[in-house]
Amino acid sequence: SSADEKQDEASIIERFSSFEEVTNACRTAGLDRCNLILGIDYSASNEWQGRKTFGQGCLHKTSGNKVYNPYQKVIWVLGQTLAPFDEDGRIPSFGFADYETRNKTIFSLTKSGLPCQGFSEVLDCYNQVVEFVYYGGPTSFVPIIDKAMKIVINSDNNYHILIVITDGQLPEEEFSKTQKTLVKASQLPLSIIVIGVGDGPWDKMQRLENPDKRYFNNFRFVEYHKTTNKMKHPDALLALGALMDIPDQYKRIAELGYI
Repeated sequence: SSADEKQDEASIIERFSSFEEVTNACRTAGLDRCNLILGIDYSASNEWQGRKTFGQGCLHKTSGNKVYNPYQKVIWVLGQTLAPFDEDGRIPSFGFADYETRNKTIFSLTKSGLPCQGFSEVLDCYNQVVEFVYYGGPTSFVPIIDKAMKIVINSDNNYHILIVITDGQLPEEEFSKTQKTLVKASQLPLSIIVIGVGDGPWDKMQRLENPDKRYFNNFRFVEYHKTTNKMKHPDALLALGALMDIPDQYKRIAELGYI
């Protein structure tokens, strides 16, 4: 009904104004700059996880130079919203769970192995990689989290945010390994944001939000489709959903003496 729509709209407008509030809360917590790391899931399940929410089987399907698929859209939105936070514009960007790296390691999105310079280069590199990558698996977040931990340690423990874009289909065995790795990662100034694209289910991602045994709750999950579908301000809502926990996490990291 239109009353329901109005109600929805009101809550969206209320939340929309608060994207700035989240960035202000980050600044109030002492965070006005951070370093971003990006991971992109090239597992085989991407080939059929877009049927309902994308109207295409494959979530990595591209269309010319357009920002078309959910991965491209998320990268684009992050560029619009998080770029002002990124300290030096350099974004180490990696793929994982393709046919070559499987659940063992990761690969750099740039041929040089150097970080991308800004989100427009991330998008360019994504568009190049997607042309020749072979989808694989099983999906595991362990290699990308391990890599992020190394980057944090090598930066003299500067605060970093790892953003993982994934279809979220973790086998149970990889799920428990990922849980253990999140406990290890909670000993470092590292926040992990997972943005789920495609049809789900998302139960495992939601379970990873339970901070069991971790020093602080270092993991946030955002479901792209649910957060943005039919919304008036989808970009702001996605950014808001992604960043919402960062002020509290950053405060906690400071209290723990990590930074």
